[in-house]
Amino acid sequence: MLNSILGTKIDQTQTFTEEGKRIPVTRIKTGPQYVVVVKTQTTDGYNAIQLGLGKRRIKTVTKPLLGHLKKAGLEKNPPRFLKEVGYQEERSEASLTEDGKKDSDIFPKAGEKIKAGNIFKKGDTVEIEGISKGKGFQGVVKRHHFKGGPRTHGQSDRERAPGSIGQTTTPGRVYKGKRMAGRMGNDQTVIKNLKVVNVDTDKDIMTVSGLIPGGRNRLIVVRKLSG
Repeated sequence: MLNSILGTKIDQTQTFTEEGKRIPVTRIKTGPQYVVVVKTQTTDGYNAIQLGLGKRRIKTVTKPLLGHLKKAGLEKNPPRFLKEVGYQEERSEASLTEDGKKDSDIFPKAGEKIKAGNIFKKGDTVEIEGISKGKGFQGVVKRHHFKGGPRTHGQSDRERAPGSIGQTTTPGRVYKGKRMAGRMGNDQTVIKNLKVVNVDTDKDIMTVSGLIPGGRNRLIVVRKLSG
């Protein structure tokens, strides 16, 4: 079954629990969201669903992409984001569920609208995958939390220096993985064990506890861990 949806980060704010405790929360925009392609083990070699989120102007969409969206009936409302998410392995179409429905009636079809309220509810545990904010080229103090050099005893320009990076003739090189200055951020990040605080189906807004990676309006994937 589908247990993941796409979303974009709206903002970070705070709310109060029933016990009166203040907690940080993040609001996520989860719609409009549609199924674009359904991939199965039989036809594609793996199970996945390509979801489309948001809206964009038709003039910004290439003709090959419009042809791709036309199969799902979305050529007049092209989504801003496209991304595949996995779903649990499907059973044969001949098998029936406890409700007497076929699997083909349960799994979403191309063009079907996805609502967060149909997958998540208050109290669910989720993990959120996204791209963290890029911070550019940073030194070792900010990037790796180095302490830095002494501020006294004649040191005038070594406060944020990395210090020694190796030995001399032996081994005659810098070991791989040595923590040094470099590009920081803009990495794929997963935050686990967040709680769903609220799901507003009418406004397509989901609120989760804690903070999530990335800036505003950046694409994220919300994945259900348990009910």
